Amino acid sequence: MQGLLSKLPNSYTPKLLYSQTPKLRTLNPTTMLQQDYIMRLIREFMAALQRFLQKKEGEDKQEALRDLYRQYLGEYELYHITTMDETMQSFEQFPVEQRIHRMEMLAELYYVEADMKSEPTRSELLRRALMLFRFIDQHSKAYSFDRVEKMDQIIKELGSSEKPE
Repeated sequence: MQGLLSKLPNSYTPKLLYSQTPKLRTLNPTTMLQQDYIMRLIREFMAALQRFLQKKEGEDKQEALRDLYRQYLGEYELYHITTMDETMQSFEQFPVEQRIHRMEMLAELYYVEADMKSEPTRSELLRRALMLFRFIDQHSKAYSFDRVEKMDQIIKELGSSEKPE
């Protein structure tokens, strides 16, 4: 460093040219609040899902599961009697920045609920979860090892007829 400084002329003074400085991106407080809300919502959902998974069978798990649907997505019945196209359209009720996260919540609920059901309902729930996980995997900005692992597990459970495209 000393050698470099000694080669500079004595009259050298560093100048900061404002036109050459990178422009700082201004942070929109509304966007920050929305992102904070989404992150809190996800953490809250994952904690509620974990508590649900720790419940014993005798503690009316089905009603607790319905409560999770209602609290984070909407009416339980909606997500069980509609086609997948209608289910995807139902996410329009949420703000754009929440949709992928809400889809992931639904995929997680389908995945968990499948373990509580017998055939053919179990396979249908796994197919729905797989479709959502694939959609999220293609459209999300975040890569998730957990999501990929769940998709692989679902494919194994459903058999070779549900291989990825």
